[in-house]
Amino acid sequence: MTTTFITGANKSLGYETARRLIEAGHTVVVGARDPERGQAAADALGARFVQIDVTDDASVTAAAVDIGAREGGIDVLINNAGVFGTHKSADQLTAADASAVFEVNVVGIVRVTHAFLPLLRKSSNPVIVNVSSGMGSFAATHDVERVEGRALAPLYTASKAAVTMLTTQYAKSWPDVKVNAADPGYTATDFNGHSGPQTVTEGTDAIVELATIGADGPSGTLRDRHGDLAW
Repeated sequence: MTTTFITGANKSLGYETARRLIEAGHTVVVGARDPERGQAAADALGARFVQIDVTDDASVTAAAVDIGAREGGIDVLINNAGVFGTHKSADQLTAADASAVFEVNVVGIVRVTHAFLPLLRKSSNPVIVNVSSGMGSFAATHDVERVEGRALAPLYTASKAAVTMLTTQYAKSWPDVKVNAADPGYTATDFNGHSGPQTVTEGTDAIVELATIGADGPSGTLRDRHGDLAW
């Protein structure tokens, strides 16, 4: 049975990903920063909850130790936890604003991946899915026909571009691990005041697809629900 750990899984895309993977037969461990919300989500899903704050070394280490002791290892790691950050205009952005976004969206992925890689390597088909965004795609953000081309969010977009590049570098570094990035697309979530035209189910299509690839699946790609995305 496939064991999957998902960060930021107490709501929205993370929760729906957990629900769908449980439905597909995965054993899912729900990771969330808030213990009450995380446990409530896990109870509703029929999953196990492990507290994790991706910005805290001790918390991430403790989560990896917990899962190592209980599950023994994992087959799939989904780095879903992320923040949009401030809505300030570009001229008002500060270094502190940037640090807050990159600490979760980029450094958090490095922190969690580093801690969980030994558990992944116990699997015969280790898979990592990093939740990125078309907002981090140069191609998409320069196409005025796409919503990404009309949006302004300097820190969020820069962080997601970094996530995609980090994904490709991890994929090249670890031939034994499938590492891909998923673009959920413009989905109705807390990030956008539930204004996106896609449902959370549609928004998790690429995540679920990449989380369930076989040993001959792709690595180093950025994919949305329609296929590979130029970035």
